[in-house]
Amino acid sequence: MRKLTYFVACSIDGFIGDPSGDASSMFAYVEEEFLEYLKTEYPETVSAEGRRLLGLEGLENRHFDTVVQGRGSYQLGLDAGFPSPYGHLREYVASRTLTESPHPNVRLLSGDIAAAVRELKAEDGEKGIWLCGGSQVAGELADEVDELVIKTYPQIYGSGMPMFGSDFRVTDFSLDSVRAFGNGVLVRKYVRKR
Repeated sequence: MRKLTYFVACSIDGFIGDPSGDASSMFAYVEEEFLEYLKTEYPETVSAEGRRLLGLEGLENRHFDTVVQGRGSYQLGLDAGFPSPYGHLREYVASRTLTESPHPNVRLLSGDIAAAVRELKAEDGEKGIWLCGGSQVAGELADEVDELVIKTYPQIYGSGMPMFGSDFRVTDFSLDSVRAFGNGVLVRKYVRKR
């Protein structure tokens, strides 16, 4: 069975964006050491445009062959003129408002998103599924998340968009690894306790 990994950036206090979802303040921490880590460990999480600008088009996907994201996350790329922001992956967008895909590589998920993701997880393959965000779709898929890879930036937001937009519930994970960077960024990997 393939894994669903929520690979996400957040503030120290667990927000993935301000109340409107803007997380651009975190971009300042994507500097040389951290970018090198992304290039070598998680190259598929760099957008197609970022890969083009950085000369990374030829890098092989290491962990994921599929990305699932919510409409809000997807809209950021769409507004910037990138209807297939992760064209090097199979792209799924969870949306109840889009009725037609803006790009042939983007498949829309509506209705029971968790059931659709369970079908993706049941497919054959060695690579997993990247849950890109955002908060609401992560909340809907919380029971399906097998791993968390949390890029914690040294900022406090105070309020904003939480990692999981869902009702209160406790789910236990085990810490697998921690990587600290000179600029204060931490990358923590957690695995769901079964």
